[in-house]
Amino acid sequence: MTMTRPKCWEKRGARRGASGVWALLLGGCLVSGCMVGPDYHRPDAPVPAKYKELLAPPKGWSNAAPDDGHGGGQWWLMFNDPTLTSLEARVRLNNQTIKQAEAAYRQAAALVAEARAGLYPTLGATGSFQRAKQLGVTSNSASVEPSANWDLDVWGRIRRSVESSVASAQASAADLANAELSEQAVLAQTYFDLCYQDALIDLLQGTVKAYQKSVTIAQNQETYGVAALSDVITARAQLDAAQSSLINAGVLRAEYEHAIATLVGVPPAEFSLPKRPLPFSIPVVPVAVPSTLLQRRPDIAAAERNMQAANAEIGVNVAAFYPDVSLSALFGYTADPVQDLFNAAHQVWSLGTSVTESLFEGGLRHAQVAAAKAVYDQNVAFYRQTVLSAFQQVEDQLSSLRILARQAAVQARADKDAEQAVAIALNEYQAGTQAYTAVITEQTLLLSDRETNLAIDNSRLQATVTLAEALGGGFDATSLPKHPAGIGPY
Repeated sequence: MTMTRPKCWEKRGARRGASGVWALLLGGCLVSGCMVGPDYHRPDAPVPAKYKELLAPPKGWSNAAPDDGHGGGQWWLMFNDPTLTSLEARVRLNNQTIKQAEAAYRQAAALVAEARAGLYPTLGATGSFQRAKQLGVTSNSASVEPSANWDLDVWGRIRRSVESSVASAQASAADLANAELSEQAVLAQTYFDLCYQDALIDLLQGTVKAYQKSVTIAQNQETYGVAALSDVITARAQLDAAQSSLINAGVLRAEYEHAIATLVGVPPAEFSLPKRPLPFSIPVVPVAVPSTLLQRRPDIAAAERNMQAANAEIGVNVAAFYPDVSLSALFGYTADPVQDLFNAAHQVWSLGTSVTESLFEGGLRHAQVAAAKAVYDQNVAFYRQTVLSAFQQVEDQLSSLRILARQAAVQARADKDAEQAVAIALNEYQAGTQAYTAVITEQTLLLSDRETNLAIDNSRLQATVTLAEALGGGFDATSLPKHPAGIGPY
């Protein structure tokens, strides 16, 4: 930092008087690179070499970076659904949870600027004018006195505070990314739930038509005296139950539509979605080696940044053990403004330094350092638990997708068998060789199998979304702002 000496220092006495202050200033600048407290090093975390579920990956699985094919983080593009894509774009712009997280990040970035302001001198100025009359004599006096005060931050207390604020702002940026990812995943899951209800409504509408035909058959059989009235009543009861299920599916469908409206930031009364088919193909989410998850998960990145912020706070509290050194300066003029105010003879100036140190505080500083270390240890444990939970979530969804794929294949065969069983039972009933209870049993089994088939497809879609979220959805910790809000290095 370059400083220009005021003209009044040209006098030899002033130069000699100020030389000690300049020496102190130079010494302070030389030692200002010292920062007490521990430097941050990211602790180890439990990271497996491979995912257990991919030791023998199922056919068609691929190992790659989690955001490969996701359109630069737009992981929902893998579903190839234009409606879902348009809804996801609206979530990022209008979702209020995301807006809240974005405002929290802006606040954290502002706190960086607030902390960094302590590294610079504080400049001020005082001006006064007074006119007085005493013993018949009127006099005027005025003064103009600029001043400066600078905390030299010899021990790094302010720089550690800036370091903590920067890390906290980066954690807030990761929280924002995590909020976006979470809301995007919730939207996709809710959207597929709505599609599932649409598919279920189609199934139940077809079932109602089939049951209506069964009622007609039972009525005809009863008319010709080859069946009892109880068969007709049983067929009607089955039809009524299917119609009731159809109505309930409509209720759930409306609720999912309302939830999507809230996620995209519009009142439900102003939002509607046309009927959507449940996707038949389940995309494969590429999975990278486990170690990349530490960089790909925004919640892990936030936990890691919070560790650094807590580590820097230890340094802030350690610095309290050392004296606080500051410089102060004042230069100005004071005289009668009617005469020559800015005459050299009317100059006033002062330079000084102050050293402040607490001599006794009853163990306060030791307690504050111990508390800061405990907070850091809490953050380390939270970070490691976050990593463990992340790996659990990935393994859970990998196993779910593997097992559900097998279940879907078995359920498809059960669906076909149940369909054939219904046809046989109806034919036998019409031929008078089978009781109507057999028809009811087979029809109920067919409906249950088809509902299960749809539920499995929806579960596979839900697991795919959750896996994409568990892998970070294309997030990369290197994208976090190095110096939030344009703040330079600390």
